[in-house]
Amino acid sequence: MIPSRSEFLNVRGMRHHIRHWGAPDAPKLFLLHGWMDMSASFQFVADALAQRWHVLAPDWRGYGLSAWPVAEGHADSYWFPDYLADLEAILDVYAPDEAINLIGHSMGGNVACLYAGVRPERVRRLVSLEGFGLPARPPSAAIKQMCRWLDDLREPPVLRPYHSLDEVAARLRKTNARLSADKAAFLAPHWSKQGSDGLWHLLGDPAHKMANPYAFRLEEMLAVWANVSAPVLYVEATDSEILNRLTSVADREAFRERFKAFAQLREVFVEDAGHMVHHDQPERVAALIEGFCE
Repeated sequence: MIPSRSEFLNVRGMRHHIRHWGAPDAPKLFLLHGWMDMSASFQFVADALAQRWHVLAPDWRGYGLSAWPVAEGHADSYWFPDYLADLEAILDVYAPDEAINLIGHSMGGNVACLYAGVRPERVRRLVSLEGFGLPARPPSAAIKQMCRWLDDLREPPVLRPYHSLDEVAARLRKTNARLSADKAAFLAPHWSKQGSDGLWHLLGDPAHKMANPYAFRLEEMLAVWANVSAPVLYVEATDSEILNRLTSVADREAFRERFKAFAQLREVFVEDAGHMVHHDQPERVAALIEGFCE
């Protein structure tokens, strides 16, 4: 494995961890991780990229080695626009005067696509790995969404600890059956930290599991996507369990109509891979990124 190096920035009053691979003077790739994940998740892709690129991957607020926005012991919930503001502050440090290559997985893909539409002049190439948003919801969904948020405030979610790193690795493999034992063993100490109680606690704020008070708004997302000027590469896993959960196979083509909002779109389907496509087929994903961005 190509070793990474860590750097910490004060981003909008919070400590953020930035993971680097490759030579600092090489062309840059910015990689954004997904929900309940962290920057080290891109190690296997970086191994295939970092000989020619400077790969930079932040831990989002409340994940990995970045700070948690804790108030009185907990955060009420995470406000999605904060990810865009954090990303811009990070880019102001590392790429203030250049259009960047922006790659995001899952939630990170959604952040990347929104940012590229809000700040089109700052993105040169855009790669979304399984970043497809949510199904359309009617305005009446706001009622149930607000109720969920209020219920979560009353009983905030918790994350169970684990007795050993082997248990953490087993948890990772339970979520993704394709993840090999050696990859799970590498990820486990990055994904968790041993506490004073001797148990291993996941490096993700449980408040990420709280409902947001506002329902997903597809029309707004599509309007932002339509403002993206960069060429877009959308990578989908053929066995995406998340996509299968959100929409049926019969409705899949109608669901994919949303991608027509991008003016310059290339779609690629990666076989023998699930939602964690960057774990299941890292060399293939790296080749797609490199071919699209070079």
